[in-house]
Amino acid sequence: MFTFSFNHIAISVKEVGKSVAFYQKVLQLKEIENTASNSKTRWLALGEGKQLHVIPRPDEEVRTNKAVHFALALTDLDSFVIHLKDLHIEYSDWLGTPNKDYVRKDGIQQVYFQDPDGYWIEINNAV
Repeated sequence: MFTFSFNHIAISVKEVGKSVAFYQKVLQLKEIENTASNSKTRWLALGEGKQLHVIPRPDEEVRTNKAVHFALALTDLDSFVIHLKDLHIEYSDWLGTPNKDYVRKDGIQQVYFQDPDGYWIEINNAV
């Protein structure tokens, strides 16, 4: 049996600078060195050695739906929702109800929003 640990998630984006700015502003991620190549791909730290790789693909179409998302957890979801409101970022529950959170069967509270390329991001309080 193999034992894996999560390393990174990679997304392709139209404008890498715009996407990096979004993730820095909204999720307050710090940019770190891309140690893999000298490409225009930029890396952001997710914490605990995990990374988000933002890969420029200006000529590719990004197509996704809410079921294709990544989730980040924090302890104070209410403060993060206020942060989204302050930034005028629309969010919804799993069902798509605007400006509403969702409480899962297991009691975890979550919200969803999209980045500039349409990727879905879930923020929850599953810490």
